[in-house]
Amino acid sequence: MGNAIGMIELSSIAEGINTADAMVKAANVELIHASTICPGKYITIVHGEVGAVRAAMSAGQTAAGHYVVDELLIPNIDPQICPAIMMTTRPGEIEAVGVMEYFSVASAITAADIAAKAANVRLIEIRIGFAIGGKGFVTLTGDVGSVRAAVAAATKEEALLVSKTVIPRPSKQLVEKLI
Repeated sequence: MGNAIGMIELSSIAEGINTADAMVKAANVELIHASTICPGKYITIVHGEVGAVRAAMSAGQTAAGHYVVDELLIPNIDPQICPAIMMTTRPGEIEAVGVMEYFSVASAITAADIAAKAANVRLIEIRIGFAIGGKGFVTLTGDVGSVRAAVAAATKEEALLVSKTVIPRPSKQLVEKLI
């Protein structure tokens, strides 16, 4: 449906729901995620053509007012981003696993995009906020060298990074839990 993603995180659940509605009514975008996140926040993520996402973001910012906690707009996203957010990826064989954990959802999504563009890796999941204290984390796979390169590129700016790890040969039990 397009190549841009927009996200608004709010400090009010009621205003978050209202903002999600305003965003999808303002432009031809797909609502790929709208839910509460811990602690008591709401997040809305839309996907579409760059101009449509910009219009939706503008309408969302107006609707959200002073409730905006964080926002993100990434034009030209990697095609793996939306499926990873929606947890519909099929990563295939799991070789090495990279994990990047952030204090913010926007930082996790941005890191996933950077990692996917930096090396030949497959995103497994971008987990956002719910039941993880409002944090975000990314899991990805590929050969060890590619995973290390992707994690290094994505974590170069470490302002909101909590932790990162690369697991060269994950156990079968861990792989079963990741996919």
